This record gives sequence, structure tokens and C-alpha cells, in this order.
Amino acid sequence: MRAIPSARRCRFFGPVPAAAVWLLGLMLVAACSPSGERQTEKQNRSPDDPRRAEAADSRGITPPEGVTLPEGMVYIPGGSYWMGSEGPEAETHEGPSLRVSVDPFLLDAHEVTNAEFAAFVQATGYVTVAERPIDWEALSANAPPGTPEPPAELLEPSSLVFSPTEGPVPLDDWMQWWTFVPGADWRHPGGPETDIEGKEQHPVVQVAYEDAAAYAAWAGKRLPTEAEWEFAARGGKEKMPYAWGETLKPGADYRANYFQGDFPYRNTAADGFAGSAPVGSFPPNAFGLYDMIGNVWEWTADFYRADTKAQYLLQQGQDPEGAMAHPDHGHHAPVHNPGGPAKSFDPREPYQEKRVIKGGSFLCSDQYCANYRPSSRMANATDSGQNHVGFRCAQDL
Repeated sequence: MRAIPSARRCRFFGPVPAAAVWLLGLMLVAACSPSGERQTEKQNRSPDDPRRAEAADSRGITPPEGVTLPEGMVYIPGGSYWMGSEGPEAETHEGPSLRVSVDPFLLDAHEVTNAEFAAFVQATGYVTVAERPIDWEALSANAPPGTPEPPAELLEPSSLVFSPTEGPVPLDDWMQWWTFVPGADWRHPGGPETDIEGKEQHPVVQVAYEDAAAYAAWAGKRLPTEAEWEFAARGGKEKMPYAWGETLKPGADYRANYFQGDFPYRNTAADGFAGSAPVGSFPPNAFGLYDMIGNVWEWTADFYRADTKAQYLLQQGQDPEGAMAHPDHGHHAPVHNPGGPAKSFDPREPYQEKRVIKGGSFLCSDQYCANYRPSSRMANATDSGQNHVGFRCAQDL
């Protein structure tokens, strides 16, 4: 059942007591987050926009003989790479860089869309976490001892929605731009007065981990591991801060959908979008993958820990202390197909189960959290969906 976690943000300023969060009617999010339904999409690119034409020219990797690609999936060749970052733009939990290898696999070329998720719901009758009332008895098992039961209205189906402020505000108080909205769900990402009509090709959002995993199982797929996701996002580029190279905007055009302007109150939508963008609106990487960076955060299969790299080494019988002490962290054999920690742990919210989300979103800003990078990672409560979190699926060969 869904839990109501305590505060977390891209840059952490200290925990907010769970009871205080409930009294304010807030359900919790990873802050670098979303919204676009409350904002106006200032520009939808027309079919003849040259940037859409460029995006449609997927390069990709030709799969080996005998590998048949399901519709909408691309072949990821596998290999070894430097996972994580210790660069000046990186958060501490992105490092240390570690040599990792993954086997070949298949990955959706783009994020799961509203239309695709609607087909799943129609076929199965599935009800997402955000559409269900919260069971306090089940929820309290994940809360700190002595946490008081929140008011009944806060146990109704609901989710968090980003609401731009009227002007500049201190960036250490995410409560000023997040609003708890009853009735917010995948069909109504910004609340009951919003819908997804005309946004069939936008990524589905307001989906919790359970929802993403259910869709993947129905489709005969799975969610990618964090190591697979980051390898795919890099597209063969080693140790680059951005998926496309050394600079965020290496020319006249934007390479991804993220926040431009003054966060959290003035989004100039210089990249063409103030909220989410239709999938495939920006050029693909060398593997033929769209929107691995920006647009919406994406669920991975891995539990979250800040010391994930040490966990990788322990799982494969290697000494984390010795490996991390080496100047390049790479004298050991690459960690092969790491599956993530056995369980989650976030010291800021030790009672809450979390998984890793990757890629950043249309709300990531260099003024607040520059998470539009392959190594970026966030801890997200498994029972929490927001209007900047979606997913894509993987498949074994």
C-alpha cells in the first residue's frame, strides 16, 4: 500500500516530520519534478518542425542475426562503461565512478505513452496506486513509530502536483511549489480539472513503481536495472557529463526537455515545452533512444541506496574499501550485470522503501537540481507517483 514519505529533494535541506507534511496535505515527491499540466504548453512542435524531423531519424544499432526487435524497441549491444560520476555537477550519491558491464538487451525507444498505458488499463481493468484510497493500517507500518494518523481527507485518492509560485522564493522549501491534489492520477495529471486529451503521445505520469511493473509484466517486459538504464542513456559515450557530450546546450537547439527560466515561477519554455513533450520530440542517441534525458523521470528496477556502488562490489565478492581506494576505482574486473541492492535504505527516510529513478524531468533546472545527466539518480518512494515520473520497459534477449 502507498506510504506517505517524509521530505526529499534534489538538494537535501533536512527532513520534514511526517506529521507536519500530512497536516499540510502533502504527499511527497522527489523535488526536481514535474508538472506541466498546471503550466501552459507554450509550444507544441508541428509535424514539419525540423527538430521533430531530426528526432525521427533514429540511428540505432543493428541487432545481430537472429534477434527480432519487437515494435518500438531497440537493441542495446551491452558492454562495459564507467557508471556514475564524481564531476563538479554530480551529487555525492552518483559516485564513485565504477567500471560496470551489462549484457545485450532490448529497451523501449521511448517512454511509455498515455495511449499505451490506456490500452493496458482497458485490457486489464488495472487501477493505479494514485486512484486507490490509502489504507492507514498498511501505511502506518512504513511510518516512524508514534506517527499520528492523518486526517481522513488526506487518505483519499490523490497525488502531488507542481504549482509555480508567483515570484522568487527560497529554494530550500519545496512545499511552496508542490500542492497535494485529490483526484490527481494518470488520467488527470494536474488534478481532476485536467485530462490527457490531445496528449496521447506524451509519456504517462502519476504512476508508482507498482504501476510501472504491472504494465511491464502485461507487455511481457520488465523495468531496466539502473546499470542498464545508464549504459543505454550514455549511448556509448564514456565519462561525459551529458548524454550528448561535454556541454548542456552544444548549439542553437536544445537536446532535451528541461526547465529554462527562473525556477520555480517562470518557465520560458525555450526548448519548446513548459511541461512534458510528446515522445520523440528531441533527437535520439546513438542507440536510437529518445528522451533518456529530461521530459520525465523514469523508474528502474533497483532499490535505492546511497552506497549502491559498494553494494555492487560486495555482491560479486569484491572488497569495496580496497576498490574505492584505488585512484581510478577500476583496477578490479568490471562488475557484471549488477542488479542493485537487496533492499533499500535512505537515511533521510529509513522507514520508506525506495527505488531509483533516472534521467531528470522537464522541471530540472540549473538553479535547483541539474539532474539532466546520465549519472543522475534520485530516490523515489515505490508507492509514490508524481506528474514528472514515468517509465520505459526493457526485455531480455
